[in-house]
Amino acid sequence: MKPRINIITLGTKDLERATAFYKDGLGLPQMPFEGDISFFKLNGSWLSLYPWDLLAEDAKVEKNSSGFRGVSLAHNVASEDEVIAVLQQAKKAGATITKEAQKTDWGGFSGYFADLDGHLWEIAYNPFFWAGPKD
Repeated sequence: MKPRINIITLGTKDLERATAFYKDGLGLPQMPFEGDISFFKLNGSWLSLYPWDLLAEDAKVEKNSSGFRGVSLAHNVASEDEVIAVLQQAKKAGATITKEAQKTDWGGFSGYFADLDGHLWEIAYNPFFWAGPKD
């Protein structure tokens, strides 16, 4: 297997609402596509949203499992101020802040939010690693 992730698909209980959260609330660029799925172009990959029940059916897993799923998505930014700004943007869009922005024990700065379906996102500034554009 080659080391890459091309598409991250999140199950959602309300596709229209989740699409608005990512498109309008977080400002992700939505790709035109028809059907019961939404795609957003990221830098080097795609994010897709798919109805929760259909995703569970496709994967042949129980759709009613709940609680912590053992997964978080991370979005690295260029500064501590940007961590705070992204968390505020997510909260304004309807996300729940699960961990306020704060210094980390590994020397960075991060916080977490849960999207409308409970998917965890870490927003982090890592002073030792920055994979974004050189400003």
